[in-house]
Amino acid sequence: MADGARILIVDDEPAIRRFLKTILTAHGYTVFEAARGEEAISQMTAQRPDAIVLDLGLPDLDGAQVTRIIREWSQTPIIILSVRDGEADKIAALDAGADDYLTKPFGSGELLARLRVALRRAAKNANAPSFQTGALKIDLAKRVVTLGENEIQLTPTEYDLLRALALDADKVLTHHHLLRAVWGVGYDDEMHMLRVNISNLRKKIEPDATRPRYIVTEPGVGYRLRNI
Repeated sequence: MADGARILIVDDEPAIRRFLKTILTAHGYTVFEAARGEEAISQMTAQRPDAIVLDLGLPDLDGAQVTRIIREWSQTPIIILSVRDGEADKIAALDAGADDYLTKPFGSGELLARLRVALRRAAKNANAPSFQTGALKIDLAKRVVTLGENEIQLTPTEYDLLRALALDADKVLTHHHLLRAVWGVGYDDEMHMLRVNISNLRKKIEPDATRPRYIVTEPGVGYRLRNI
């Protein structure tokens, strides 16, 4: 069984959605549905699925375009299901960030196997035990942050922000990327909210919040967590 992993099905054909839901729920998955690309992006924020099964031929956005948008802030596994079997279509979808590609018609056993592989890979990446830079340590499995011997109490948003920075340590993450990674779609212009949470986070983890050691500002671009 799938231990309740959450799967978002994105397909504009109700019959396909019903078929996929029947297969997946029978194997222990929790299923959510979307019929359009914009709806899929909204569902990503609302439901936080563990994986996405995505059709390319949607009525509003192409599936490859949906994949590129999601990849701006999320590494949730994406498996493409499509009637398009041309090599160019497959390359375009995979280049956009899809994890796998199945051509319709497909066998339910093959889909389930591909889904298990994608979920195992994602779990392995997400369950990296910890990250440490200087005296700052983040236990990613337990969501515990310590500075030296002291545990730091963070709000859920502050933790999600620090985790996003830690997963790409030493990489500059744009304001846009961080807003989508932590708050989701629809918050692209909430720069003040991001700045306030960065400021609060610095007050809790920095030896001197006015001269940050860990969270570095890249002017006009975003922030970077230094791997000291």
